[in-house]
Amino acid sequence: MAHADRLPVARLMGGIPPTALVLLGIVSVQVGAAVAKQLFTVAGAAGTVTLRLVVAALVLVVIWRPSLRLDRRTLAVVVTYGVVLAAMNLCFYAALARIPLGAAVTIEFLGPLAVAVFGSRRWLDGLWVLLAGLGVVLLTRVQGGLALSGVLFALAAGACWAAYILVTAKLGSKTSDGKGLALAMVVGAVVALPFGVTSAGTAMLDPVVLAAGFAVALMSSVIPYSLELEALRRMPPRVFGILMSMEPAVAAVAGLVLLGEQLKPAQWVAVCCVVIASVGATRSARPDV
Repeated sequence: MAHADRLPVARLMGGIPPTALVLLGIVSVQVGAAVAKQLFTVAGAAGTVTLRLVVAALVLVVIWRPSLRLDRRTLAVVVTYGVVLAAMNLCFYAALARIPLGAAVTIEFLGPLAVAVFGSRRWLDGLWVLLAGLGVVLLTRVQGGLALSGVLFALAAGACWAAYILVTAKLGSKTSDGKGLALAMVVGAVVALPFGVTSAGTAMLDPVVLAAGFAVALMSSVIPYSLELEALRRMPPRVFGILMSMEPAVAAVAGLVLLGEQLKPAQWVAVCCVVIASVGATRSARPDV
């Protein structure tokens, strides 16, 4: 009977294999990031994030029609998710304004990698950490380098991403369909709003900017977060982490194709180092990670 009450969107996602949901989410979020970067000259990084989260919150509320009747623990998870979501995106877009998309995502990916190896005492996991560290050093030390501020923002986004993975699993277990996600997105939009208004002001109300922001919200928030939440309900976080290891490579390709951001050969090697380290660490992770 519970399945009969699910919304059409939920039934549609329920018919798609969880692996495909994750892969679709990866492509969507990186294409969305490439589109978002082109808005920075008009709305700024914080303004673009705010526009994205506000539009995403409105769309998700309309789709899922969430109820505000939540117990205290569920409310705490929803609020935490929203705050982490806002912080992660504000830091990531700040990094994106300073360094290439592929580089930003590769450095940010140290967060999920840390989740995979946290608490491990196996020498092999130490090897994966060293490989990822080598990748980041290569990425930042190649001739021309990367702006230090961009690297620091990417690292902060990575820390938030690690928290996001853990909180997403809790949100999926305490809420049904995308109702909790919709409420959390509202929280995230409220947190980001002061930064966006300060950065962009009335530029966010320009019709062209709003239209672009709507597209970014769909590709970078509504679609991927909904897909990831549904996928995490049906697969172990460890498997989810292995699939997400493709993110830096997809980001580098998106940056090259959509933004013309050229990475040097050594930087492509760096991206591959982080991807291999993430896959290896997640495959050998404890079942409960």
